Amino acid sequence: MNIKGTAYLTRKNTIIKNFGEEKWQAFSAKLAARESYFNQMIMNVTLIPLDKFVIFLDEVLKEFFDNDEKHYWTLGEKSADFSLAAGGPYHSFVMTRNLKQFVESMMPRVWSTYFDGGVFTARLEKNTVHITISNMPTRHSYFEYLIMGYIRQMLIIFGKKSVERRIRGFSAGHDDVYYQFELQ
Repeated sequence: MNIKGTAYLTRKNTIIKNFGEEKWQAFSAKLAARESYFNQMIMNVTLIPLDKFVIFLDEVLKEFFDNDEKHYWTLGEKSADFSLAAGGPYHSFVMTRNLKQFVESMMPRVWSTYFDGGVFTARLEKNTVHITISNMPTRHSYFEYLIMGYIRQMLIIFGKKSVERRIRGFSAGHDDVYYQFELQ
């Protein structure tokens, strides 16, 4: 599985926005010294091997968030704000006004924008959005918390408040992720 450079660049943008360019540059230099893969320029189209991306994630969490995995949720929300806002690279994903199409078509597109593996499903049933992530080669909490934070914020940007409920998750030792977002 590879992670598209877009995910890396979105994290970079979020870190710079919240901590400043100087802190990002210092972090980036330390990361490149630890893992030579990060000496190269990473662009939107760069395919980052999963194992390298996990190193990046773990270092971001350690450097900026005291190793608190729950910060992935906040990063997900901020990433959605950046990428889905007017002028953002994926603003068109929130342009539809049809809720079912938004959930079942646009949400999976977000997944495939960032990742070339795993299975992501989104289904609207009555007043509940069901999100699952399965067939992942790793059960890293990033793929639970960040994605669910992104989805929650995506719903807010679309104009829907929700209450989320974890049914299963990597953070709870499960092999897949299943969340329900009850729309308010």
